[in-house]
Amino acid sequence: MVKGSIDSIESMGLVDGPGIRAVIFLTGCKLRCKYCHNPESWVMREGNYTPEDIFKKVLRFKPYFKRNNGGVTFSGGEPLLQGEFLLEVCKMLKKEKIHIALDTAGVGTGNYEEILKYVDLVIFDVKHISSEGYKDLTGGDMTEIFDFLLAANKMNKKFWIRQVIVPGIMDNEEYLVKLSNFLKTNIISTNIERIDFLPFHTLGKEKYQRMGIDYPLGDMVDMDKAKCNELYNRFMEIYENEE
Repeated sequence: MVKGSIDSIESMGLVDGPGIRAVIFLTGCKLRCKYCHNPESWVMREGNYTPEDIFKKVLRFKPYFKRNNGGVTFSGGEPLLQGEFLLEVCKMLKKEKIHIALDTAGVGTGNYEEILKYVDLVIFDVKHISSEGYKDLTGGDMTEIFDFLLAANKMNKKFWIRQVIVPGIMDNEEYLVKLSNFLKTNIISTNIERIDFLPFHTLGKEKYQRMGIDYPLGDMVDMDKAKCNELYNRFMEIYENEE
């Protein structure tokens, strides 16, 4: 049986999907986002859990899920890089009618429709909305995300959208307008249940230092939360009022 490479398991997550969640953090990621605060998750390590292992751990929390409309969230790293393992776990969990959320940047290894059969909610991490900006910020090729979004739209999946607001990159009117256009062009609007702006923070900076990695954003300071909220309110005006 295939083994998954798991970095950590959070038993009582409250922000990664509805209700109380068991959050499974998988290792491995193609992207190298300049604002990433989990560089320890970039490299996929040796498999340390079978699908059955994860199933048994998650099943213990099922009573909490039922009382709070919770479930399990697969995060990372990028969980879609461990598609075979993810698929097997999801099949087991869905037999128990457990709500499954997938926190992803949409950059995996394919077989998305098969995996999405068992996923109730996609938490989609928007990195940037232009090919050039995406490449500069993540080192990746933006065209990869569209295969995933196409599959999710085809299967009518519900979305929560997350956008990290990095000072000097996303904190301007032009970006907000383009983000609104990007979402309306690439995701079925009626399936977007929630949009969140997350203020950039430097909490991962010490990890880079401990790992001997240069911190890509240098001396950039945390995004002001009040300013981030103002940007969110302005974005929602644009998003809701555009034709």
